Amino acid sequence: MTAATSVRAAEIVRAGLGTRYTAALLRVERGGRAAFEAAFGTLDATAGARATEVTTRFDLASLTKVYVGAAALCAVADGAFALDEPAARLLPEWRDTAHAAITPRMLLAHTSGMQSGADYRTLFGENVERFALARPLAAAPGERVIYSDLGFIALGVLLARARGTSLARVMADACARLGCDATAFRARNDAPEAIPATECDAWRGRVRGAVHDEKAYLMGGVAGHAGLFGTARDVAALAEAFLGSVRGRAGALAADAAREAIDEHGADAVLRRGLAWALKTSDENSCGAAMSRATFGHTGFTGTCVWADPARDLSVVLLTNAVYFGRNDLRDVRAAVCDACVAEFG
Repeated sequence: MTAATSVRAAEIVRAGLGTRYTAALLRVERGGRAAFEAAFGTLDATAGARATEVTTRFDLASLTKVYVGAAALCAVADGAFALDEPAARLLPEWRDTAHAAITPRMLLAHTSGMQSGADYRTLFGENVERFALARPLAAAPGERVIYSDLGFIALGVLLARARGTSLARVMADACARLGCDATAFRARNDAPEAIPATECDAWRGRVRGAVHDEKAYLMGGVAGHAGLFGTARDVAALAEAFLGSVRGRAGALAADAAREAIDEHGADAVLRRGLAWALKTSDENSCGAAMSRATFGHTGFTGTCVWADPARDLSVVLLTNAVYFGRNDLRDVRAAVCDACVAEFG
């Protein structure tokens, strides 16, 4: 597979180099098989920077949530907890509080009522997990969608307690089960030169080899909402665990669990919510106009995304380090790439 295989999508990705991001990976799969894969650019914008390779691991940012969601579904399949039981069985901090009605399903669907997040500058000296669990709710459980980092931090705590080990161990086991062997939480300063650089901020300087998300950073790089690093090939494998199951291919997840995950569990005018997955709601979403309404996926703040269309049996993974040049929206690039991939492979 070469860049010439997908001329239009590759042109779109290449056009953003040096202004939107320095590094990018694009992988397209059709019918569970790779149709195209290419690496673009360099790991930073300095002279002599290392070239991006298809094995380069990017900061996946909120794509971590769909990995954690898959791990939760595996735990449900193993009988560790049930989707609709009170999460307070494993989170006793929530007993006799407004949180008591929250279920794992609500955490996965962003309908728990938990607040979206918190300014990291208020968290210095805090135990972030304890802060997330104790934060007052913004809405009644089940009332509406509020996209919540805090909810997935809580889900990470729940998973670790259900499995009787650390979240890092839970996710290492889940990634192996899902065929995502290159995906992991990274220790700070672990081979940073091999990781695409991200934002230069006033607190940490140029972030590289450590998670960009500030809350996850304060948690030692291991969190339910962000912190995983991985390749486009692994992100495609995660999507395939769901897409392949609903298309009749054997996979790590049972077909009924995969279908449930990509069904709507939270209505929203911008992005409907499945279980950890976002669901296409309009042609304004970053999966573009060409993918069907059945499409599921997710984006990450660093410049990452995955979208999978069951109607076409097609998945598109685009990983970039877009925050290298600032906190700008990458929706136009993502949508154009997805539309181009549908035109060529769909």
